[in-house]
Amino acid sequence: MTGYYILAGIIFLVSWLVSNQLKRKFKKYSKVHLQNGMSGKEIAERMLADHGINDVEVISVQGRLTDHYNPANKTVNLSEPVYMQRNAAAAAVAAHECGHAVQHATAYSWLTMRSAIVPAVSVASKLSNFVIMAGLVLAFSGMAFGNWIFLIGIGLFALTTVFSFITLPVEYDASKRALAWLQTNNIVTPEEYKGSKDALKWAARTYVVAALGSLATLLYFISLFLGRR
Repeated sequence: MTGYYILAGIIFLVSWLVSNQLKRKFKKYSKVHLQNGMSGKEIAERMLADHGINDVEVISVQGRLTDHYNPANKTVNLSEPVYMQRNAAAAAVAAHECGHAVQHATAYSWLTMRSAIVPAVSVASKLSNFVIMAGLVLAFSGMAFGNWIFLIGIGLFALTTVFSFITLPVEYDASKRALAWLQTNNIVTPEEYKGSKDALKWAARTYVVAALGSLATLLYFISLFLGRR
């Protein structure tokens, strides 16, 4: 298991570095105030209206970087700073989350696929590590069926890995839609646009790191299983 702990440590370090850089970027671009004076809430409502979406509500939620779109109840949930503030970072996040609403309204295939497997992934993410550890303990104890339990755990973990990779095109497409709308409709100035684009770039990288980390861990578990056969 030493190899796993080393791998987990590397993944944690890279994830921490990217996350810290993301926070620094958002702090930087939170100081770039929009010349149009629009808040994140107003930008979100404008983008939804421009795309003919009238059944999605923009609401405020607690926390920082807790922004998300909920397709179940059709709400664009903006963290309090994004909801109220009037800067390049808030514009980027608000438009990005509305990008998901546009995906939902247009039945974007990757979002549809991701939404379809959410219930299964929710269960898999809760059970995979427990099942894997139980299988390993039983296998190392000499119980033959321990390997089969370990394999089931790997299957559960594989589902979460697939989900993390399906998430990538969903997130990148939402950012692409957001930036195109911000620029085409002159919502932001060229300088503000650069800030919004950079902020979304680093946000996307957190998903890339998570996906690669999940894949690396999955491959390690698979190699461990094959090594025991």
